[in-house]
Amino acid sequence: MPDEVKPNVNEAPTHDAQLAAENIAAGEEKAPTVDFEADYAAAKEFSVSDIDRTGEGAKAAEAATAPKQQVSKPEEVKLEAQATGNPDDYADMAKDVAGSKTEGATSIDDDLVQKAFEKGQSKN
Repeated sequence: MPDEVKPNVNEAPTHDAQLAAENIAAGEEKAPTVDFEADYAAAKEFSVSDIDRTGEGAKAAEAATAPKQQVSKPEEVKLEAQATGNPDDYADMAKDVAGSKTEGATSIDDDLVQKAFEKGQSKN
């Protein structure tokens, strides 16, 4: 069942749409009709291609999405740190983690904590 389009001149988004709405309102042009049921049925027909109605559609989709290169499976590498019992090894590791002297405070003493505490107090 076709419905007639009734354009509103004030709601036309473009100049061409406004002119068309004015011509339809003046009777110079015929108002277009829209058959929603027929359009919906046609859209359903177009939503599925002919190849998708057969088993070939699934094969074509698989071929189109298949990887183009061989992907190797990653190998698991298990690392174990050997205990040496040497305290110098630990000291070297701590130096690496601590960073350089220019990367901020590396040692915190009571004076530094007291200064931070004083800066955090309100002036009241």
